[in-house]
Amino acid sequence: MRIGTRRSRLALAQSGMMQRAIGRALGVPEAEIETLVPLVEIVTTGDRIQDRRLLEVGGKALFTKEIEEALLDGRVDVAVHSMKDVPAEQPPGLAIAAVPEREDPRDAFISEHYATFADLPQGARFGTASLRRQAQALALRPDLNIEMLRGNVDTRLKRLRDGDFDAILLACSGLNRLGLGEVIRQRLPLDAFLPAPGQGALALQTREGDVDAAWTRALNHAPTALAVAAERGAMAALEGSCRTAIGAYAHIADGRLHLTTEMLSPDGSSRWTRSGDIAAEADHAAARALGLELGGQVQAVAGDQKIAL
Repeated sequence: MRIGTRRSRLALAQSGMMQRAIGRALGVPEAEIETLVPLVEIVTTGDRIQDRRLLEVGGKALFTKEIEEALLDGRVDVAVHSMKDVPAEQPPGLAIAAVPEREDPRDAFISEHYATFADLPQGARFGTASLRRQAQALALRPDLNIEMLRGNVDTRLKRLRDGDFDAILLACSGLNRLGLGEVIRQRLPLDAFLPAPGQGALALQTREGDVDAAWTRALNHAPTALAVAAERGAMAALEGSCRTAIGAYAHIADGRLHLTTEMLSPDGSSRWTRSGDIAAEADHAAARALGLELGGQVQAVAGDQKIAL
């Protein structure tokens, strides 16, 4: 069972977690997991291009394309992706077979000198390459100077330490999986910084014929998968890409699946949000339909908010 993964430290940490989980689900002895469930490292276009925003070079699919090609060619048997990097539609022949339990979905505020986002001084240098994070930050603080920040987690943290920025945002989930939770100064509230669809979740992608394998059922976390289905429905309705500032988050509480989704203008001056819920016993089709409905409502009032290239 060959696992396709990106080569970054975070991707390898995530894939290593899934390597052990898949091995155990298959009944492989612990001492043989690395041999019988090997990681196959694949450098993606998104990893190679570090000097431009993804919206300028083709979007987040650049983090999955080469790995998906390896799946279709039979060079790997399963791919481990960060769910927020997975495009709304699956390529013909592939499917998301399992969604493991989600990590913390929130954004992390990180700074050498300031304890919270609100503490940032007037005109502070704010590093991000995410249009969503840019728009959400500017919605609260239009005085901030947004500066482009790409690269892996270590690169971004080093640039912060070197004084290139007053603060940066990263996903809490990635920092937690890397054992770097101590750098988080503030876990930003979901109402102000609604996360990217699927943030904090992983996607186990396989060829369509392997979707119902026993090991995929063992690794699927039904509440997370249902929430992600709703969020990805909203993403599809909003034409979610790196050229649009959108957020979506779903969770189960009191027997209901609650979804909130939003779109922002790139400069943060306008924000359109809708929320709704359905029974938690609903299937994935109903969850996706909720996302499509709420996303469609946002799209109808927000119109085209794609950033011009």
